[in-house]
Amino acid sequence: MTEKEIKILDGAQTRVDAFLAAELNVARNQALNLIKSGSVSLNGKPLNKPSAKLNLGDVLTIKFEQSEPDTAKFEAKFEVPIIYEDEDLLVLNKPANLVVHPAPSVKEPTLVDWLGAKGFLLSNLSGQSRAGIVHRLDKGTSGAIVVAKNNAVHAALSSQLSDKSMGRIYLALTDMPLKQNCTVERAIGRNPANRLKKAIVSSGRAAKSAFANLLFSEFDGSAQSKNAGANLIAAKLFTGRTHQIRVHLASLNRHILGDALYGFKSEKDKIARVMLHAYGLYFTHPRTGEQMSFVAPIWDDFSEILLSKFSKESIDEKIDFMGLSELFSHCDEWMRIL
Repeated sequence: MTEKEIKILDGAQTRVDAFLAAELNVARNQALNLIKSGSVSLNGKPLNKPSAKLNLGDVLTIKFEQSEPDTAKFEAKFEVPIIYEDEDLLVLNKPANLVVHPAPSVKEPTLVDWLGAKGFLLSNLSGQSRAGIVHRLDKGTSGAIVVAKNNAVHAALSSQLSDKSMGRIYLALTDMPLKQNCTVERAIGRNPANRLKKAIVSSGRAAKSAFANLLFSEFDGSAQSKNAGANLIAAKLFTGRTHQIRVHLASLNRHILGDALYGFKSEKDKIARVMLHAYGLYFTHPRTGEQMSFVAPIWDDFSEILLSKFSKESIDEKIDFMGLSELFSHCDEWMRIL
């Protein structure tokens, strides 16, 4: 069992359940379950009233139980590269076309199934079906994902995700380059015409992304040409909406190769997945306080397209993680698209 202590420095008069949901980056019902299970105390006394209001200086203490490996519904006959591992967490390079966690509609093995099959003891802060999962990646998106081994680390990483001290830089192959580096601030919500898609809607949730050109070539529009245009861009998220990068790019009339759902048409039969990769991941280690950053190597299907258009030297230069971090440190100076 582990504990996390939170001193209330702002958010006075906020309900405890709402505060915990925001602080731990979990759903409100998961915060309610923590309270109802007796895992939360306020100023040293057990708390059983989710609607209790917080005051400045209050101290919340949360006790976390660690989960046991779960029995997978589907056998995971694949491997996932481990970029980093210690007693508290894992950083993995998720393959494309792998669902992160089980759901009623998912009829295939998931990343959570693989973690269970490997016998990892994981956090259960987000429920057993999402054991260890701090943040998710779309099925078609490959790349860096962090997994928590205990609930205290999960809670700490979730807090970093909320306050933006934890983040990722993505690489995407697009059909056309950007007109210029830009930030996009357009609200995202459900697409009224297609339940599988998201869309730019004024009543949606606020969403902000930054995009930068890295390497670009002319697009000849030929569906048969293997070299029919591939442009490498980098993206950084400031919010975490479903399909955010894909929706924001589509709103600029730019489409990720292989992303037929959001408008990519050329060569769709030859590209087996959305060419979007979570390349760099950074956060502060919850136990040691060390600033950590990781790079998830590009998968072969992604690099094959890149190398058909650009030299390895130019690619390596453009995707240097320190260089990308420096590039995005100036994104507030870029064109702002609302």
